[in-house]
Amino acid sequence: MSTKIEMLKAEFEKEIELCENSEAIEKIRVAYLGKKGKITELLGELKNVPNEEKKAFGQNVNLLKKFAADKIAEQVEIIKKAEEEKLINSAETYDLSLPSSEESGSYHPITLVQREVEEIFASMGFTIEDYVEITDDYHCFEALNIPKHHPARDMQDTYYLDNGQLLKTHTSAAQNAIMKKYGAPLRAIFPGRCFRNESTDACHENTFFQMEGMMIDKDISISNLIYFMKKMLSEVFKQDINVRLRPGFFPFVEPGFELDISCTICGGKGCPSCKNSGWLELCPCGMIHPNVLKAGGIDPEEYTGFAFGLGLTRLAMMRFGVKDIRDLNSGNLKALDQFKHE
Repeated sequence: MSTKIEMLKAEFEKEIELCENSEAIEKIRVAYLGKKGKITELLGELKNVPNEEKKAFGQNVNLLKKFAADKIAEQVEIIKKAEEEKLINSAETYDLSLPSSEESGSYHPITLVQREVEEIFASMGFTIEDYVEITDDYHCFEALNIPKHHPARDMQDTYYLDNGQLLKTHTSAAQNAIMKKYGAPLRAIFPGRCFRNESTDACHENTFFQMEGMMIDKDISISNLIYFMKKMLSEVFKQDINVRLRPGFFPFVEPGFELDISCTICGGKGCPSCKNSGWLELCPCGMIHPNVLKAGGIDPEEYTGFAFGLGLTRLAMMRFGVKDIRDLNSGNLKALDQFKHE
C-alpha cells in the first residue's frame, strides 16, 4: 500500500508541474482531491488494509492529501502572478498626443453651498475648522451633556466600530475639541460629513453633511443667534427667507430651538421634501449648555454662547431645487452636470 501512495505522489507531482493556467490547476485539484479524486479514493481502500497497518496507511494518505493541497495552492499563486504580469505586458498603449475630451467636471452642489456659507461666515469673523469623521463616545456624546444611557442617544442611530470608536453622528462632536483649542471668546464653524443608520427616503440619508457653528463671548444672547442665521440665509438665497423658531430639545443647548425655513422647492405649499408641511427643518440651535462650556474649559459664569447645526445637504436641496436627497449621493452625472456653471 505504501508503494501505491508513493506512486500516486510521483504521478501528482509530474502533472502539477505541467499546469500552465488556472483551468488546468482546477482540473488537477478535482482529479486528486475531489469527491471521486484519486487521493480521496485511497481512503476508501482503508477497509481492505490489515488492522495492524490501518493507522500507518491512514496517516500516509492524510500526509499525501495535505501535500497535494499545499502544492496546488502554491501553484495557483505562481500561475496567478504570471497571468497578471502577462495582462500588464499586453495592456493597450495609448497615444498621449491625442486631444483630450473637452468635457469638464464640476463641483458637487453640497461643496458649492459649503464654500458659499464658509465665505459668508468668514466675512463675519468666524474661523473655519475641520474635524475627524471617526471619533469617540466622549466627544460625540458625553462632552455634549449626553451621558451614557441618556434617552437622547436613541435619537441618533450610531455606527459603532469594533475598536469602540464610532462614526460621528453630528458635527457637534467637534465642539469640545475646538473650545479647548481656542478658549473664549470664540467664533468658529466646522463643516463635515455625518453618519446615521437611518432608512433613506426623499429627505433622509444615512450619510449627510452638516455645518456646526459656535459663538462664545460675554453677553451673547438668542438675538445674536437669530441675526447671524438670518444674515447667512439671506446671503445664500439672495432674498429674504421666512424662518420660524420652535422649541426643541437638544441636551447640549439650553434653551434649544428648531430653526425652520419656508420650503423653497414648493414655495411653502407642501411637497415630499418638506413632508407636505411647507416648512423644512434646517437648523437645530440654541444657547450652549453650561455643562458643555465647562467640559470645554470655559467658565459659564463669565461667558455665554450659541451653537447651531446647519444641514448643508438640506440647504443644497433648497438652494438648487433638488427634490430627492438620494440624488446627491447617487453619483449620477446627469443629475450633477447642471452645476457646471455654478
